[in-house]
Amino acid sequence: MPSTILEETQWSWLVSLQKLRLLYRQIGERETVMAGESDRADDRAPRWGSDVVADAVRWTGVPYVALNPGASFRGLHDSLVNHLGNTRPEILMCLHEEHAVALAHGYAKVTGSPLAVALHSNVGLMHASMAIYNAYCDRMPMLILGATGPVDAAARRPWIDWIHTAADQAALVRPFLKWDDQPGSIPAAVESLNRAWHLTTTAPRAPVYVCLDAGLQEQELADDTTPPAMLATPADSQSSTVESVRDTANALRSARRPVMLAGRTSRDPADWQQRVALAESLGAAVITDLKAGAAFPTDHPLHVPAPGYFLSRPAIDVLAAADCVLSLDWIDLAGTLRQARQGAPPPEVISASLDASLHNGWSKDHQALAPVSRWLASTPDVAVRQLLELLSSDPAPPWATSDAEIPVGPSPLHPLTRSLRRALDGLSTCLVRVPLGFSGDDWPVRGPLDYLGYDGGGGLGSGPGMTVGAALALRDTGRIPVSVLGDGDFLMGVQALWTAAHHHVPLLLVVANNRSYFNDELHQERVARRRERDVTNRWVGQRIDDPAPDLAALARAQGLVGFGPIGGGEALDEVLQQAVKQVVDGHAVVVDAVVDTGYDATMTTSLTR
Repeated sequence: MPSTILEETQWSWLVSLQKLRLLYRQIGERETVMAGESDRADDRAPRWGSDVVADAVRWTGVPYVALNPGASFRGLHDSLVNHLGNTRPEILMCLHEEHAVALAHGYAKVTGSPLAVALHSNVGLMHASMAIYNAYCDRMPMLILGATGPVDAAARRPWIDWIHTAADQAALVRPFLKWDDQPGSIPAAVESLNRAWHLTTTAPRAPVYVCLDAGLQEQELADDTTPPAMLATPADSQSSTVESVRDTANALRSARRPVMLAGRTSRDPADWQQRVALAESLGAAVITDLKAGAAFPTDHPLHVPAPGYFLSRPAIDVLAAADCVLSLDWIDLAGTLRQARQGAPPPEVISASLDASLHNGWSKDHQALAPVSRWLASTPDVAVRQLLELLSSDPAPPWATSDAEIPVGPSPLHPLTRSLRRALDGLSTCLVRVPLGFSGDDWPVRGPLDYLGYDGGGGLGSGPGMTVGAALALRDTGRIPVSVLGDGDFLMGVQALWTAAHHHVPLLLVVANNRSYFNDELHQERVARRRERDVTNRWVGQRIDDPAPDLAALARAQGLVGFGPIGGGEALDEVLQQAVKQVVDGHAVVVDAVVDTGYDATMTTSLTR
């Protein structure tokens, strides 16, 4: 595992590495935009509406625009290629709009910064809607550029332009956007992009959508047109009042059995160290969540064992005994407390979060209303810094022990995970995604980029695209991006992997292939038992078999290296070692690892109750 120094170095690289890498590559490889074209495109004055939009996108600093080609933004596409020279930003070609958004989602999970995505009119937006919902629920920033029209009906081509125009296109996804707009002029488009960028990069972060009229994109500028300038974006500096922080520090100081719920936090190593320092200063037990990215070292003495998608038995016991709970933007705070307290009166509950400003009436991703007694209106890491300034730096003795017995049960993923860890031993890795049956104790987390969390909205098929996006952000950092995905998730999103092959993005994706939608098998068993019916029929309509899809062949068809299907034992060890060597050599690799069906006891109980 990487040292703290390496973590901090990698984080500082991530801010600028992609831009520098692109710049050097463009200088060395793309002196021209197309074969035979001698002029550099970068310095040309804008002549068309979409040129101004492209300049505004470049101003944001996004290194890439992920897209699947579409005629509704043909003007913008031309401007990105022929006005900007396909540099700063560079086009990332995807085979489906859903994959383009998932890619940007994965990139943001590593860097904390948005990518741009271009979506083709209403039909592309429909394709992408589930992935946008995932990113919204995961509170990830993203600049989505849509297109419609021409809005002027007289300018529409027969048939095709009419079915690709909507009066209010953003209405398709507005319930899970932070903000949207459809500007009616070039100056309005620049202002809209400026506002969109400010909003998506300000906590709580979430996708924004700017819909560009096709006619506006293809409007020729007058000779005396002066494109409006983008404005500086204010810094994200939310903080709680001095009084609220002081009162919270006093409450934590007087607590005898404090618990920290470490939820959605930053990837910054400095923030990571401060979370550790706060927990140590309080002697607080710390619980983490596989739905969120790495927030605390899982092998630290204060960490409660077995992080998962639901609370483990030790976590339930610790939380039930707590007299004060500090929630750092924890996902489903009310449901978590209810699971542990079982109707008992809640303890003192402190919530550090800005998430409430995104809650709306359509989506219920805000979960149940938690019994919060104190609210710190700031991002969780700002709250941690403010609290540390008022609390003693001397470590307090821990009140909870971590020796509770964990009911693991017969999980088929344990041997797969152990084999994967052996193959990656000594290498710096980032675990991008894991399936529902994964146990957090099988993979120690010791830094903020060791694990990135789940998909946010539970939308199946997002795993491959998010893996590609995370791998893109990690390219050239020395970290190997690794995902363990279920076969259902893989099959729904496999075409996203073509983008990794096309753009030479190395990654390792291991499919835990149980040849079933096993989550739903458990639900069917639950219903059958309740109705006193035959539980042996739970597999009907659930198994991905007879014939079993050749997952490795599907990977090779996208231009990746594919291994398998392979069972466990020494054969799996050997294949994974070969796969890791291929990734180190710069390839994108998929391993089809066949596993038995089954989850451990915690997951089985939680999913079927």
